[in-house]
Amino acid sequence: MAEYNNELITAAVSPEDKRFFKEMGARIAQLRKEQNLTQQQLADELELSQQIIASYEIGRRRIPVSTLPKLARTLGVSIETLIGEEQAPAKRGPTPKLQRHMERISQLPKQQQRFLLQMIETALAQASR
Repeated sequence: MAEYNNELITAAVSPEDKRFFKEMGARIAQLRKEQNLTQQQLADELELSQQIIASYEIGRRRIPVSTLPKLARTLGVSIETLIGEEQAPAKRGPTPKLQRHMERISQLPKQQQRFLLQMIETALAQASR
């Protein structure tokens, strides 16, 4: 079976393809758990259902190529990591969870952004004492 627009369709799937999607699903599940995300939270981020995420994680559904960039960003990894390709060590940066929060904050009105920045600066100042 293959997926098109999140609907299952019949197609010939080689044993290698089946193994690939099972392994990728297992990586997605592991990365999701490392981020302390539930299947429902990941589904919400991707605007999908929890059942589709579960199907991806067990390799029953193929993940559309168009979903890979957002999935990778949400999990804080490269697309290469999702598909199991080796890559050079990434630069150190914010954790994926922090990155998601920063993206959400950047979408808030400027007044709310300033308020949150003041709260963060206050907390950091107190922590450095």
